[in-house]
Amino acid sequence: MEKIEAGLPTHGTKWTVWLASSILVLGVCSSTCLCADSDQPAWPRFLGPIAPNLEAEALPVHWSPNRNVAWRARIEGYGQSSPVVFGERIFVTSISGPMKEHCHVSAYSLRDGKRLWKQSFPAASRARNSGYISKAAPTPVVDATMLVAWFEAGNLIGLSHDGEVRWKRDLVSEFGKIDTRHGLGSSLVPYDDNVIVWVERATDPYLMAVDRETGETRWKVAGLGARTWTTPCLLPVGPETHLVLSASGILVGFDPRTGKRLWTLDGLTGNTVPSPQPIGSGQLLVGADVGDGDAPAGQVAKSNGVVEVSKNANGTYQVRYRWRSERATSSFGSPVADGQYCYLVNRAGVLFCLDLATGKERYAKRIGDSVWATPLIVGSRIYFFGKRGKTVVVRTGSRFEKLAENTLWEGGAAAAGTRPSSGRVLYAVAVAGDRLLVRTGSELVCLSKQP
Repeated sequence: MEKIEAGLPTHGTKWTVWLASSILVLGVCSSTCLCADSDQPAWPRFLGPIAPNLEAEALPVHWSPNRNVAWRARIEGYGQSSPVVFGERIFVTSISGPMKEHCHVSAYSLRDGKRLWKQSFPAASRARNSGYISKAAPTPVVDATMLVAWFEAGNLIGLSHDGEVRWKRDLVSEFGKIDTRHGLGSSLVPYDDNVIVWVERATDPYLMAVDRETGETRWKVAGLGARTWTTPCLLPVGPETHLVLSASGILVGFDPRTGKRLWTLDGLTGNTVPSPQPIGSGQLLVGADVGDGDAPAGQVAKSNGVVEVSKNANGTYQVRYRWRSERATSSFGSPVADGQYCYLVNRAGVLFCLDLATGKERYAKRIGDSVWATPLIVGSRIYFFGKRGKTVVVRTGSRFEKLAENTLWEGGAAAAGTRPSSGRVLYAVAVAGDRLLVRTGSELVCLSKQP
């Protein structure tokens, strides 16, 4: 293990399980997630969630390449996963090499961005490092004592906060080659003492739960046999919790305790990249993307909407759309909701605001760029992080009100349809206390309100 300090400043316990009963910001709601103590920053998994007591005024609303940037840190190689945070440590995954032959896990100080340690592992399988294959796309999970990292090469690794390897598995040698069209995008999902891994590949796809402390398999079942780069979500349905998977044409619910398949909803189109977001007991906000134009935009729009799951008296489940969008679609970022309205950004950079109860469109405004990072809702603010580095902040509600427009690097305000400046793409955002952590392929940037 390499321990380094390379920041670039510019001026074993159980999982903690929390079942939310109301909508959380960022569209992550009513789900089982990992939380730090209330006085510690935590972003423990893909899409957070944001601490419910965070005041919007604590976060910066304006920034530029030289304003409200606390520090910048280089990341070894390249990666597309979200950083995760517990306490004063940030954990990031990445890959390097012309055949993606090296997998890296790094820890950084939240205070100043110094790299505390880096662990590197030979990839369990290799693929040419190109723009058509995912690069360290799955986001890890972390709790008070452990980090579990997952790479599309097949490496599954448990580490301590100090970088000590607790266990590691090579899922390629165990279960065969991970043959996919563009790599894997599904992040890890924590549930009780387990971590859920979804390997949706062309041949013999599977879904499995492993013990967080030991890495041992708890259960393993067949996957869906459909194309996807989404991450499963945990949906409360009455007293139960369902693990919901979204893949081309279908939504499927599983029992996260056993892997038993509970229900299927088919007839969807374009639901291969945005991840479904719980918005209350039994209700999901589903996003779909027009992608490469395999289906008409109007057909894809009808897959964007709210799905409701309820249990019948005979123990089966009823799954149906409460409403479907007429023309709003998503891009790579998932749709989000604030309890009254939901917000979707399409590939052309148009923001749609819809009534969450009925799906009625309230407005459609161009904000300039599509989003790969799922937007953040904090209080009455929504942060839309454009993939080229421009962030538009708007006020929640049925009327469009822009609060700020920021660029993180020169050229970050390039128009939609042009190539990203210097090849940089803004992939993910995390919230750590009063700071925003922005991740590009090879850089981690910490934004905070400066004196």
